[in-house]
Amino acid sequence: MDSSSIESNSIEWNTEDELDVDNISSSSSHQDQIADFAPSSSSCNCRGSNTIHQFLQMGFSKEMVIKAVKENGQNEGAVLDALLAYKTFEESPEDEHVLDDPCHAELASNVLDVYPDKEICENEEFKNLSTEKDRTVSLLVEMGYQAEEALAAIDRCSLDTPIAELVEFISAAQFAYHTDAQLGELSYDNKIHQHQKKRKFYDNEMRKLQKQRKYLEKQPMDHDNEIVHLPNPMVGFGVPNQPSPVLFQRRIPDEAEGRPYFYFENVALAPKGVWHTMSRFLYYIDPEFVDSKFFCAAARKRGYIHNLPIENRSQLLPTPPSTIHEALPHTKQYWPSWDKRMQLNCILTCIGSAKLTDRIKKAVEKSGDEPLPGVKKYVIQQCKKWNLIWVGKNKVAPLEPHEMEMLMGFPPNHTRGGGISRTEQYTVLGNAFQVDTVAYHLSVLKRMFPDGISVLSLFSGIGGAEVALHRLGIPLRNVVSVEISETCRKILQSWWDETNQQGKLIHFHDIRMVTAHELEKCMSTFGGFDLIIGGSPCNNLAGGNRSTRNGLEGSKSCLFFEYYRIIELVRSMMRHR
Repeated sequence: MDSSSIESNSIEWNTEDELDVDNISSSSSHQDQIADFAPSSSSCNCRGSNTIHQFLQMGFSKEMVIKAVKENGQNEGAVLDALLAYKTFEESPEDEHVLDDPCHAELASNVLDVYPDKEICENEEFKNLSTEKDRTVSLLVEMGYQAEEALAAIDRCSLDTPIAELVEFISAAQFAYHTDAQLGELSYDNKIHQHQKKRKFYDNEMRKLQKQRKYLEKQPMDHDNEIVHLPNPMVGFGVPNQPSPVLFQRRIPDEAEGRPYFYFENVALAPKGVWHTMSRFLYYIDPEFVDSKFFCAAARKRGYIHNLPIENRSQLLPTPPSTIHEALPHTKQYWPSWDKRMQLNCILTCIGSAKLTDRIKKAVEKSGDEPLPGVKKYVIQQCKKWNLIWVGKNKVAPLEPHEMEMLMGFPPNHTRGGGISRTEQYTVLGNAFQVDTVAYHLSVLKRMFPDGISVLSLFSGIGGAEVALHRLGIPLRNVVSVEISETCRKILQSWWDETNQQGKLIHFHDIRMVTAHELEKCMSTFGGFDLIIGGSPCNNLAGGNRSTRNGLEGSKSCLFFEYYRIIELVRSMMRHR
């Protein structure tokens, strides 16, 4: 990437601006055909006639070839791409109405629909597609890939290959094609040779990844071990000011050691088998379960799979308040003696309604100075559920956004302003990292990267990881942030500007944009990543969600497999740089 593309500290990489490159098919079958019909050096001077001739030899009709050449000139890759597209739509006419359906276009724009879920599969139009192959192609098209890319991937990987693996294959093929496009003025034969070397390497990497995944999926399941027994107290591998747990020997496999370090957070109380599956895909590393009540005045039970060292961790200073009355001193004078809460429950994405708080006020007032046991039980139950605090005589209220920011470890007004509503503030704060907890785990990086760190932040939210690293005093040299929410991107960008960060902040608004090609561009610019950090709101795993609590098959929780895909791809690319 040339220096003109990184003039400012904030960069928005949008591959839509590179349509003429990124929409070119990069399937392996495409490249094989080019290699098979590469013209000799003596024929390069009459490329026009040879272009038509070689495509006729490949079995395309004369009318189709002439049309493609007229539309794309002598760009052989673009001509072949067009021919494959014509042939695809000619053979699969039912795909055309899927592509033209605005409902499908809208669905394709949402990263939460990367994998098919129950709602999509029950769609009548989806059911009516003629074959399993058509359904798979349509799903990949909805995800933003070209139909010919999808067909080539299915042909190479087989029809029963999971969608996630097909996506990995296409990403690898895209990288190989773009590498070919960057070879400049090399001769045609040399380009083919260089491309084949790159394609062979990434084909091998994808085969290794597919082999590993199939091996994991075939392993016999110990159903007794699928249920994770959470520790009590939930202190992970140790927390400040608490007795150290008796630790077993922590094992990090050789292939998972070292840079880039990775760190993945998810809710601790997940459905049966979820943590077992995530651990299997992340090198069988045991999760570290921690409750944020040891770091702040609110509980937040989370699990972390990471390859970070666990020795010589340090806590952020100054240490945050650890009880409700320390954190919210204005509540103490109104707090009834029969409400024994010392800490709040997990910060949620929604708050108790005005009707609920009014109902509580009336119930307490009717009971006099000493409410009846039934009234006390009801009030405490609702206060715990909704994190209600006492703000006046017999008067409870939900937390204000600035109070949630403080409890979650963010600076004052982190989510305020910029046209962001209060409802949005509650949502993004409820989905964020608890900064003090995460910073304790990341503190080991300070001595490793005293001159700064390059971070790939997946599903970044409002920048909890970035804030944690900044508060630890670790310079942020480069941050590639992947976040679908425009609100979250605005908040992170605002914080970045206000804190006068000297590094580069690069935004991707869709996880599908994080292809091998884009990662290579990033790594060519600043030499690779030191940390890959991520987490998902995981409503599909939340204990309070009874309607779509469907584990790793959910529309949000399935993003874990994107995290896994990118870790494997980055680590592979960095090993071979």
